Amino acid sequence: MTPSSLIDQELRAAEVAWKSGNEGKARVCARRAVVLATTSWLARLAEPPWPGDAMEHLRRIQQHASSPVSVREVAERLSMAVTKRHAAPFTVDPINDANIIIAHLATDTRDTCLP
Repeated sequence: MTPSSLIDQELRAAEVAWKSGNEGKARVCARRAVVLATTSWLARLAEPPWPGDAMEHLRRIQQHASSPVSVREVAERLSMAVTKRHAAPFTVDPINDANIIIAHLATDTRDTCLP
C-alpha cells in the first residue's frame, strides 16, 4: 500500500471509532495517520525517519519552530490525553487535527525538517 492509502485507512478507522463513541481509539488512529504522514514527509525531503512512537512525533512537530503556530497547537491538542482534554479550554476533534497536520506536511517542501 502507498503511504497515502495507509494514511486514508487510519483516518477511516478513526472516523468509524469516533462515530461509535470510542474517542480513545479514534485518537490512536488519528495519531498513527500523523506518523505515516511524517514518515512520508521526511522521506520526500531525504531526511532520516524520526525515532519513537506517535507521541514523540507529535512532540517533535510541536517543537518544530518553522511549522506554523496553528500546526504546533494542533499537535499539542492531538497529543493530549483524553482524560485531560475535558479540562482544556478548547474542543478537540482528533480527525480534523490529524488532517490539519497531514495537509501541512503534504505541502511542506523546505530543505530542512529537523527542529
